[in-house]
Amino acid sequence: MTALSSSDLASTDPTPRARRQWLKTIAQGGRRGDAAAAWLMLDSVAAIGFAGGLAGAIVAVPAGAAAVLPWVALVVLSGGLRGLVVMLATRTGARQAEDAKVTLRRRIVASALHRDPGAPTTTGVLMAAVVDEVDALDGYIARFLPARKAGAIAPFLILIATAFASPVAAGILVVTLIPFVVAMALAGGAAADKSRRQFTALARLTGRFADRVRALPIVLAFGAEDREARALGVAADELAARTMGVLRVAFLSSGALEFFAALSVALVAVYCGFNLLHLLPFPVPEQLDLGRAFFVLALAPEFYAPMRRLAAAYHDKQAAETAADRLIALPAPACPMPASLPSTPHALRLEMPALPALAFRSVAIRYPGAERDAVSGLSFDVPPGRIVVLTGPSGSGKTSALHLLLGLAPLVAGDVLIDGERLPPGGSLAPRASWAGQHPLIIAGTIRENLRLACPDATDDAIDRAVVQAGLRPMLMARGGGRMAAGLDTRLDARGGGLSGGERRRLALARAMLKPAPILLLDEPTAHLDALSEIALVTTIAAACRGRTTLIATHSDRLAGIADHVVRLGDPA
Repeated sequence: MTALSSSDLASTDPTPRARRQWLKTIAQGGRRGDAAAAWLMLDSVAAIGFAGGLAGAIVAVPAGAAAVLPWVALVVLSGGLRGLVVMLATRTGARQAEDAKVTLRRRIVASALHRDPGAPTTTGVLMAAVVDEVDALDGYIARFLPARKAGAIAPFLILIATAFASPVAAGILVVTLIPFVVAMALAGGAAADKSRRQFTALARLTGRFADRVRALPIVLAFGAEDREARALGVAADELAARTMGVLRVAFLSSGALEFFAALSVALVAVYCGFNLLHLLPFPVPEQLDLGRAFFVLALAPEFYAPMRRLAAAYHDKQAAETAADRLIALPAPACPMPASLPSTPHALRLEMPALPALAFRSVAIRYPGAERDAVSGLSFDVPPGRIVVLTGPSGSGKTSALHLLLGLAPLVAGDVLIDGERLPPGGSLAPRASWAGQHPLIIAGTIRENLRLACPDATDDAIDRAVVQAGLRPMLMARGGGRMAAGLDTRLDARGGGLSGGERRRLALARAMLKPAPILLLDEPTAHLDALSEIALVTTIAAACRGRTTLIATHSDRLAGIADHVVRLGDPA
């Protein structure tokens, strides 16, 4: 599978040529695309053998069973071959489509996780892209591309075989092909716009629904559930109306194509019948016998079979082109992904000591679209193994400074140094750092699974040590009926239901401690806790910071008391 660069996702106004090139790039899968088309062309060759077997068997009937048997064998073999090659074509196309979708989804996820900070693309839009819009490419790769390649060659194979038996019948097929092709073009043009609008409406509805589910606590808090439900209902009704419009055009186009295909077969049948009976009202340069007439009549429907297959897959092409317009426009990652580190695309690749030193030098941070810097002229040092606390009023840039180290905030001036080496633009210390934010992330799953987010290969002993050091043992014992292992297997919902604020922060802290990283970054780890809970958690944090280079953003004077150095950021402008 040809790899896609980040620029493949960066165009915002794709031309038809750019769209075709992009689709061609993602559809490349070695020889599989050509293999699927080759199997479909072999189906037409088998159809010629099938028609020849039928014609020969009909002619050989008067000669007895012995004469009929070889022709029947040809019919059976040709029919079995047709079923086999269609199955192989379907499987080959499906494998090619799966390869393309997996690769594209990986690129989109990388783009979503490492896009420019402050990018306007919402989570719902990205979810719709990685699921629905990538799935829209399935039919294009698995069915349309093989059908298009086979449709360009297979009808001519049928036409050549027909011409050997009856040049006049072959001429009839050629003449009737013209209105068939015109009907396909008109039907495709009529359906293209409706299909594009329908797919756009589907993507909009999917994105909005995903965003509202993600923001459900806010929706409920402001009593906006009825309003949002009505808005989603209107969008769903609009999508249903557009879908019915697409289906109407599809049914009409299918009827038109079938009419011309049936007309062609009927004209061939009438010609063969009148030719055999010597009743043609005009002279022709041939006189058919029963075998040739039956062979031509059996092949006539096969002449249109590849184009019927192409017409049936034409909607897949329209859906893929619409999806491509949206996928190409997705924001590219802030930095390209190095091939050697696919899971950490912004990793700083430096040979660091066990305990690195950090330094900010006249750092300025400004998010896209902002009128002023979130941080300006920030300078301080974090010596190896020391604790530095950032304090200051809300909006002074404490969290932005931490986000900068994780590649989540844009550096517009100054430098961040790690052991004297400059952190590259968009670079991240995430592979070398443990992180606990002020809003701990909880996933739907067990407490053990939530802890292993930081270190998937962590042993049970390491997990036990982390939860004990973080002060989670009493809570786990209570939940597990006196057994800490059972408490670790307690299931949580995505909101962390049943956990107190302090327990959530202890869980996040245990997760950070579980990762063997020399840098610890904490953002408001004691926010919104009562005094007793804060005192207990500060003690735990002090223990977690031992043996790590630590940077903490906080409003808490108690937490600032454990620091080796306190940096106070100024009031926001």
